[in-house]
Amino acid sequence: MKTMNQPFALCIHGGAGTLTRASMTSLQEHDYLLALKDALQDGTTILEAGGTAEDAVIAAITSLENCPLFNAGRGSVYTHEGLHEMDASIMIGTTLEAGAVSGVRNIKNPILAARDVMKYSEHVFLMGEGAEKFARERNLDFMPNEYFDTAIRYDQWQLALADGRVALDHNIQTEKKFGTVGAVARDRLGRLAAGTSTGGMTNKQWGRVGDSPVIGSGTYANDKTCAISCTGHGEYFLRGVVAYDVSCLMEYKGLSLEAACKEVIMHKQVELGGEGGLIGISKTGTPCLVFNSEGMYRGSIVEGEETQTAIYG
Repeated sequence: MKTMNQPFALCIHGGAGTLTRASMTSLQEHDYLLALKDALQDGTTILEAGGTAEDAVIAAITSLENCPLFNAGRGSVYTHEGLHEMDASIMIGTTLEAGAVSGVRNIKNPILAARDVMKYSEHVFLMGEGAEKFARERNLDFMPNEYFDTAIRYDQWQLALADGRVALDHNIQTEKKFGTVGAVARDRLGRLAAGTSTGGMTNKQWGRVGDSPVIGSGTYANDKTCAISCTGHGEYFLRGVVAYDVSCLMEYKGLSLEAACKEVIMHKQVELGGEGGLIGISKTGTPCLVFNSEGMYRGSIVEGEETQTAIYG
């Protein structure tokens, strides 16, 4: 039986990619760091009160989804048709329960839909119109298309249309950004949880789905090992089953969280050609934030220590 005497921990990310000081103004940097701190605080407030890792992950991701700076929820990129299709997933390490949605439109907070799939359905993964119908039956908030429209995402979409290709959070400087958001947490009972949410690729077609809603690829949690949330080039993270691979390296080869994360992100993904990163928390509460890109929006806190936020490598 777990006792409530273990320090909590929380990590978040807001995407990875070509993030350099030269590519951002001081105001942009300030806004991103503030948004990361706000999300950390929302999750930390729950953990400080003795709440669950699941609730902390939901709170942190909801905060990031509500912020137009990140490619999830309100800030989601445009599809080829000029719409917003979102994906999200969550997993609980104690029971290995999980929930996910993909290709959903107009749901204000897709992570809440993923949670409700886990808690109130017999399924793990719902998609498209079916997932939206389920979310309406759960009385989740829906927003009009205009809520998700932002000027910078529109400009990215227009450039991607002109280029005739999909783009990974394509921005007006043609830099690569993987704008997924995610959170992992360990509560005072030692329970782990992980969640991920994204708007996907700019100008995506044909119902494309990346790794974010796929349990084992973009999200994984197991109290025996770790909780992981990924951000990167989804096709490569799917092929590498990245989140589960980290857990497997810990469980079956005895690697530490840091060693497993580096093996997967700095070696296996590099060999495949995959760019991006992940955040993780081990069963002992040790955080790890690893990326092979130039930067990753990220933040972490361990009980009794200072909050950390960063952008660049």
